[in-house]
Amino acid sequence: MKAATTRLSLLALAMALSACAALEGDKIDYKSAAKGSTLEVPPDLTQLSRDSRYAVPGGPVSAAALQAGQAAQPSGTANAAALQLGDVRIERDGNQRWLVVNRPADKLWEPVRDFWQENGFNLTQAESNVGIMETDWAENRAKLPQDFIRSTLGKMLDSLYSTGERDKFRTRLERNANGGTEIYISHRGMIEVYGTTTKDNTVWQPRASDPELETEFLRRLMVKLGVSQEQSRAIAAAPSPRAQTARMATVNNQPVVQLDEGFDRAWRRVGLALDRTGFTVEDRNRNEGTYFVRYVAPNADKKEPGFFGKLFSSSSAATPPLKYRIVVRSQGESTTVSVLNASGAPDTSANAERIVRVITDDLK
Repeated sequence: MKAATTRLSLLALAMALSACAALEGDKIDYKSAAKGSTLEVPPDLTQLSRDSRYAVPGGPVSAAALQAGQAAQPSGTANAAALQLGDVRIERDGNQRWLVVNRPADKLWEPVRDFWQENGFNLTQAESNVGIMETDWAENRAKLPQDFIRSTLGKMLDSLYSTGERDKFRTRLERNANGGTEIYISHRGMIEVYGTTTKDNTVWQPRASDPELETEFLRRLMVKLGVSQEQSRAIAAAPSPRAQTARMATVNNQPVVQLDEGFDRAWRRVGLALDRTGFTVEDRNRNEGTYFVRYVAPNADKKEPGFFGKLFSSSSAATPPLKYRIVVRSQGESTTVSVLNASGAPDTSANAERIVRVITDDLK
């Protein structure tokens, strides 16, 4: 009897230690919803095919160990901060962070692609011509409850558990004037909710983007590029300056976004806003301050299918996409963001107003 009691006590202790380890362990463990899944929401911000212009050559490269301990360096602006280790530094502006790597974009493409696959994602978009890659919708299995049954049976019951959330990430690589590369990671999320008051069916709807998730994957990417775990955690945890807010206005009967900041900051923030809200960026011209995007107008009469309906059913005829130009114009520390149509004329339509509102809401 005493031996049996001892064994039970040891089993209970092991279970308690396992639960503590789960609580203290890694909080990110992604698993793609399905290979090649194409859940695309919301309908007005769907992903579409891109033009095959301006392709850049790609090639694998292995990241060498970088020297650590360099002092923090200011970014040159009053409202941004930067910390550098070797040829990698992280910059921040409000809740936005991005990496600046002193390597050409074509030498970073393959390591970044490998990074997402190593973190449990399939890539549905990998367009080197515009420097954008995007993951499929995936579930963070680390959020599943670590109860006794699941911890005992493990993967045998994984298919019966769901967090009710899905995430996807877009990575944008943009060359800078010094020959290096800026890397941006943006998050989009979905959550499963009941579609009726009787709770007899569920639907998937967008949830807010998570800057902390974006920062965590930037930190992990730093490690992939040669920074140690301890160094990456220290610099990613540094406090952030508060970003300026955005406001919607009307100028010459045209809806616009107004920002009290210069071009460099506004260009970065608008680019991340477009990524987070799911616009298809076909091309961009920083010298002209223009993003070329595609937009699908929402259909109020169309009912969105559930997650598995979108995952496995064939898609029906979709609303044709429209091309727009998102223009960033600055004078000193004042910036206006407006929408032009495909021919470059100012757009005052309901779609233009909705695009401006989406951008404004993300920048606030």
